[in-house]
Amino acid sequence: MSTKAPVQKETEATVVAKPKRYREGVVISDKMEKTVIVEVTRLTQHPQFKKVIRRKIKYAVHDEKNAAKTGDKVRIQQTRPLSKTKRWTLIEVLSK
Repeated sequence: MSTKAPVQKETEATVVAKPKRYREGVVISDKMEKTVIVEVTRLTQHPQFKKVIRRKIKYAVHDEKNAAKTGDKVRIQQTRPLSKTKRWTLIEVLSK
């Protein structure tokens, strides 16, 4: 005869937040108010030919203080949707 241990039910819901994503890129446009366009370049290898390829993607980034100007290198962080296209926020200006 086997005796089973009583099963404990979780009373508190454990909510695990996703780790936030960070990127570094260059500001290519600062013409809008509180928004800058940041271009992030990453290097990836072609699956068949093994050549290193540069891939670029543009992000619309929320800049509350209008601190970043065109040509600045910045760090951005993923956040909740702020508008139709803005899902990133400016963390710091790395270099001007």
